[in-house]
Amino acid sequence: MKYRTIGQDPATRREVSVLSLGAMNFGSRTDEKTSFAVLDRYVAAGGTFIDTSNNYAFWVSGTQGGESESLLGRWRRSRGITDEVVIATKLGARPLTPATDFTKGVEGLSAQVIRDSAAASRERLGVEKLDLLYAHIEDERVAPAETVAAFAELVAEGSVGLLGVSNHWTWRVERARALAAAAGLPGYEVLQYHHTYLRRRTDLPTLRSADGSIGVASGEVLSYLRAEPGLALVAYSPLLAGSYVRPDRPLGPEFEHPGTAARLAALHAVAKETGASAGQVVLAWLIGGQVPVIPLVGASSVAQLDESLAAVELELTEEQRRQLDEAGQA
Repeated sequence: MKYRTIGQDPATRREVSVLSLGAMNFGSRTDEKTSFAVLDRYVAAGGTFIDTSNNYAFWVSGTQGGESESLLGRWRRSRGITDEVVIATKLGARPLTPATDFTKGVEGLSAQVIRDSAAASRERLGVEKLDLLYAHIEDERVAPAETVAAFAELVAEGSVGLLGVSNHWTWRVERARALAAAAGLPGYEVLQYHHTYLRRRTDLPTLRSADGSIGVASGEVLSYLRAEPGLALVAYSPLLAGSYVRPDRPLGPEFEHPGTAARLAALHAVAKETGASAGQVVLAWLIGGQVPVIPLVGASSVAQLDESLAAVELELTEEQRRQLDEAGQA
């Protein structure tokens, strides 16, 4: 396993594995026995960075979420896991009532919600301190200053370590970080967005925004990270739910543009040259890029996890990386 440091403050920064394990379906679609087996294998391989949320996975059984956090809490206690494993969770997108979608509204990012939801996550996870806490989605109803102050208060009292943000427009991230800096408060240091090798269209309207895809690591997000090297990017869904290697899972309309075919051709050429799978090449490309990325992978079996773990040791040559980087450029 390889590792990198997230966070800049010596009091809160953590060393984590360069491959993060997503626990979204643990305790719901993935049963407890299988979930424990995947978690055990991840830790045995040197993995130290697990991701969840307080709303996972409400859509499976029509709940408010919490199944994933609760399972991780049981696993931690049964295995004697303490602070050697960093568990990141999120708040803000938990449904207000049992639901299967977001149409009935979510909790948001008010000061009261942040305090109450963080406390509930700590209880489900069985920890006194959340290692990394994200603002899961935007809340336009609450002033950014209120959200910034509420997160900072949790850090000051020692119930949260690092702060992160997911699925926000870049300008909102920068505004929140500027407010925190001006007030001498801790701000967001970890960004979590969808990111992969193929370039995704970001102009298509979504249910959450008529302006386009809000949760994608667009060129603007990547440019921001180049300018702020102290920030870390965690990339969710880097393997596109198997679309790189499974014909039964075709790419969606967001990848229908001229650059996709060229990048797929380059990806498969490098995969053939290295003897690795296309998915492993994607993960290696993300981990070793100019903007280093921590891929966040899911696994419903130990075999799936092992496939991703093998990518950590895959070293792309300069020529292979150049071939991948330049594919599809105009």
